[in-house]
This record gives sequence, structure tokens and C-alpha cells, in this order.
Amino acid sequence: MKMLYIIKTGTTFPAILKQYGDFEEFIIRQADLDHQQAVVIDVTKNMPLPKTRQLGGVIITGSHSMVTDREVWSVTLGQWLRTLKDPGIPVLGICYGHQLLGQAFGGEVGYHPDGAEMGTVGISLTEKGWSDPLLNCLPAEFCGHVAHSQTVLKLPPNAVLLARNEYEHHQAFSLYGHIWGVQFHPEFNAGITHAYIEAQRDMLLQKGYDIKQLHDTVREHEYGKQLLKRFVEIVESSR
Repeated sequence: MKMLYIIKTGTTFPAILKQYGDFEEFIIRQADLDHQQAVVIDVTKNMPLPKTRQLGGVIITGSHSMVTDREVWSVTLGQWLRTLKDPGIPVLGICYGHQLLGQAFGGEVGYHPDGAEMGTVGISLTEKGWSDPLLNCLPAEFCGHVAHSQTVLKLPPNAVLLARNEYEHHQAFSLYGHIWGVQFHPEFNAGITHAYIEAQRDMLLQKGYDIKQLHDTVREHEYGKQLLKRFVEIVESSR
């Protein structure tokens, strides 16, 4: 049976891990899945990537690693992701996964010139986003939880821009009609977003961020849940 695979590209901070679980747990919980519905592959521990015939769909998690470091497991994962172009397997990359897709398919990734984006932010769909089979489950203006320092500076040649905001011009894109990257975190809830701000408090203070102001942006919403559940529907319909 073809399964949904969650490709784990890192582990969250210890305090967040203890309270909320790890990245794959965030996804499973937000998508209303049970553990029998997804197979987790931790590529940072050299777990082998699945064969194409095993794949119903793929979600690539976030990570505290940086795509530009080009760690061996990350380069290998990027090469593997390119093999999923022709079979039409649904793929969703989140934050690090989004950036890795951007780099793997010919875009440019680097540190955002204006620094980290943290908290909950407003995001707008582009005209293409309104009709996209994944993102059209969201309103034209929606909220997203964010926690990232790197970004897709330049989209891959064949990418379609689906969502943006003033700070982050590439909040979501698609490739070939079945591969999606989202810079925001649909798997986060408000509690996790607050926890990420606190976990990085010292770094953020050093860079001049107002911690209270960041916390004040955070609000609970259902948009991330809607997006992940729609992706699962796409996976199920494509099997």
C-alpha cells in the first residue's frame, strides 16, 4: 500500500519536544492523522529514503539546520526530491523543506536580508494561489505562524508563486502541479509559536527584536490545519 511519508530533517528544541513532541508530531496532530497513516523517515540519521512505488505522498519537515550548509543528508534528500517530478507524487515542503525544494529545483536560498521572521503574520494569496488545488482552501488573506532566518531568495525557473507578504515575498510556491513549498508553518499552533520565540529569546534580543511585540502577534487560527488536511485529501485522491 502506498503511504504518506514524513521526511524528518531535524529535531525541535528540548523544551518544546518535551511539551509538544517533535516536528512529525506537530504535522500528524494538525492533519488529524494517526500514527498508522504516516511513515516517518529521519534522514539526519541516515534512514534510507523510500522507493517511488511506496509513495502516496511526501511531507518534508522544518529543521534547525540551514539549507546553505549543504549537509550530506540534505544534498542527498534534494537529489531524491528531484526524482519525484515525473511520477506526479504529491510533495509538501515546510520551511526547511520549502527552501530545500527551492534549491533542489534551481532556485536560490540564503539568509533573509532583513533578518528572521517570527510570530504570526498576515499572508496574501496571489491570483495563482486562488486557483491552486492546495492553497485554494485558504482565504485570500490568512494568518501563518513563522520562525525562519533563511528564505528562497529566487524561485526555481518553473515555480508558480502562490502566496506572499511584504516581508517574505515567497511564502508559498508550486512546481509541476503536485509539488508545494510553504515558508510558514502550518503544523504550528499558537503555543508552539510562543515557545519558539522564547527558545530564541537571547538571539532575538541581540538582533534588536522586541520580544513582547513578537508574542503579541501570535494568535490561534485554523488555517494551518486546513492546509494540511487538504494536502492529505490530495494524497488520498492520487493513490
